[in-house]
Amino acid sequence: MMVSNQTGIEVGLLAAQNPGRIGHLYSPGAQRGPWRELPYALDNGAWPAHKNARAWDVAAWRALLRWASMSGIAPLWALVPDVVGDRDGTLALWREHKGLDGHGFRRAFAVQDGMRFADVPDDECALFLGGSTEWKERAIPEWCSAFPGRVHVGRVNTWARLLACYEAGATSVDGTGWFHKQGQQRNDLRKFLRETSQ
Repeated sequence: MMVSNQTGIEVGLLAAQNPGRIGHLYSPGAQRGPWRELPYALDNGAWPAHKNARAWDVAAWRALLRWASMSGIAPLWALVPDVVGDRDGTLALWREHKGLDGHGFRRAFAVQDGMRFADVPDDECALFLGGSTEWKERAIPEWCSAFPGRVHVGRVNTWARLLACYEAGATSVDGTGWFHKQGQQRNDLRKFLRETSQ
C-alpha cells in the first residue's frame, strides 16, 4: 500500500508493524521525506488536475523529480505524464516525457481506458493502472495476469478494490482516502494487512 501524500505518525506506526508493506506515493507539491524505511514512488499530478478541471503543472512535476534526485534515495519508479482516460494523449505524452528529464529513474507508464497490451511502450517500465474507475475495475485482473510483478493500481480506496488488487497479483496500490478521516476505511486497511500477513 503506497499511502498518497500522508506521512504522519500513524502511517509510520503502521509501516513499523507491517515491514515492507507500506510505502509512499508522492505527488507534485506534496513531497516530504523520503525515509529509507519506506519505499516510495512518484506520481505526476495528472489525476488531481483532471478531477479539478485545471491544467497539468509540468513545472511542479519537474520540481518533484529534482527533489527525488537530490534526496539520495531513489524512488521505485516515476510516473511519466499522462492524460486521464485518454489513450492517444497518454501515448503522446510518453513520447515527449519518457526521458524523465534525464533523472534516470525507472519509468512507469499510465495505462488508460481502451489501451491494449501492445500499447505498453517497453519491457522495463512499471505499469500504473489508471483511467476511469469503471474501466480500471474491469481491467485489474487481465493486466495483472499479463504483466506479473509490474502493475501498480491507482486510486484504491475501498476494501473491495484493495482485495481485488491483492487477489489479481498487483505489485502495489495507492490511495488517498485511507488516512483522510477516522472511520471504516482505516479499519479496513488494518484488517486487510492483518488478514494477508501470512
